[in-house]
Amino acid sequence: MDMSRPAQTPLVADKRQRLFVFWFLMAALFMAALDNHIVSTALPTIVGEFGQMESFGWVSSAFLLAMSSVMPIYGKLGDLFGRKYVMLFAIVLFTLGSVLCGFAWSMNSLIAARVFQGLGGGGIMVSIFSINADLFEPRERAKYQSYSSLMIMAAGSIGPVLGGTLSDLFGWRSIFLINLPLGVIVVTGLALLLPYRRPQRKPKIDYAGAVVLALTIASLVTFADSHQLFGSLMAFESLVLLGFGMACAGLWVFVESRVPEPIVPLKLFRDSTFSLFLIITLCSGAVGIGMVNYYALFLQTTTGLSPSQAGLFFIGLTGGIVVGSMSAGRLISITGRYKPFAVLGLVMSIGALLLLSQVTSATPLWLVAILLMLQGLAVGFGQQAPIIGVQNSAPREDMGAATGAVTLMRMGGASIAISLYGAIIGSSVKGSGVAIPGVADIGALTPKVLDQLPQASREAVASVYFSAFTPLFFAAAVIAAIGLIAALFLKPKRLPTAQVSAAAQQNKLPTP
Repeated sequence: MDMSRPAQTPLVADKRQRLFVFWFLMAALFMAALDNHIVSTALPTIVGEFGQMESFGWVSSAFLLAMSSVMPIYGKLGDLFGRKYVMLFAIVLFTLGSVLCGFAWSMNSLIAARVFQGLGGGGIMVSIFSINADLFEPRERAKYQSYSSLMIMAAGSIGPVLGGTLSDLFGWRSIFLINLPLGVIVVTGLALLLPYRRPQRKPKIDYAGAVVLALTIASLVTFADSHQLFGSLMAFESLVLLGFGMACAGLWVFVESRVPEPIVPLKLFRDSTFSLFLIITLCSGAVGIGMVNYYALFLQTTTGLSPSQAGLFFIGLTGGIVVGSMSAGRLISITGRYKPFAVLGLVMSIGALLLLSQVTSATPLWLVAILLMLQGLAVGFGQQAPIIGVQNSAPREDMGAATGAVTLMRMGGASIAISLYGAIIGSSVKGSGVAIPGVADIGALTPKVLDQLPQASREAVASVYFSAFTPLFFAAAVIAAIGLIAALFLKPKRLPTAQVSAAAQQNKLPTP
């Protein structure tokens, strides 16, 4: 922070108006965070209507890919043009994308609408934290930022249940169209109450870096799904995609080394903590976020649960995440050590995923719920460490860029994994070759149709999906193991106390 410049006054002087603005921001955050979770329990019904099981994962990965690709750009645009109109533009874009999703006529049109929706969602997620910095002083800001985490956790808890319930009562299109009235309310409130502050400086935007980074991520995500697109990971088209992605990655390094304000300063990679946490975050995103939609598919196809009933199991999963995250945060604060929690979370994930791979039709549902809760605890224990560790190791002037890089890796890992998992499920189900009475296309089964089948047919469908999910859980466990190896190489650093940080800042010395 440049101490030579005078501190700006709060964006909103009146405390009551500031709170109203903040809660409108929280409503926008809840709407954006809810979207990926609310879709999860409705996806089997959507696939049943449109077919194309091989495109199952793209409904979520397209949204996450678009969201992660534009996050750095929105942050810079807020600095350049002012945060109010950038935020309003993002909400309008997200709302219009939701309407397009609600009126989708095919799986491909739904995926395209999800991309449109994600372009707005990424702006909402970034702009909210930037506006909070304008609304509140640093100490007050810390208190209000905790409400942001609460909204994200609430979205994770309520989303699957709400998605399943709305899908059962009003059809799957309602889970998208519900964003229309919410979006109108939030846009109106912020347009009336949030002041516009014209920026004092105009930083240069790394457009080239942002575009090349987006192309790199898009190429890798598409390559992960190339088994379904081109028939094999080693097909000519697949190898071209991989080569193009690697070329884009090299070009991105070249661009970032020459622009004045790179999205991710390359000097951050000199610290092994930063590089290792990028690997850990990539794997954690693949396991923690990428698996969400597949838990819903697993429950509905193997147990015959309805979307709303399957959604109830997510309460245990999300509850585990909340308990694990809060416990890890408190313990890291007390001990100052974050490496043990990164290791513990990944070890628990590997154990939970391997146990889930052994679930059969004879496994009681209460045990499945416990395993999902265990997986939630694992994700919660591990999700605090990357942000804390990277922020502790990065220079103060690069802390925002370092934090943004971690967020991008988490979203990128989730996007790639969702496509990979979809390819595993799609190829396993199609390649089963099992003839099931009353089932013409197993990939087009909805939970309601499945419930109307004879008992023998339902058991045959469950058997096919049990066989398909075994390699998926194994693949997720391998990804978690890669993250664990990276975590074991982390240096056992300890977070500085407040007194040490203050002394280091006063003496202009690096904290340990």
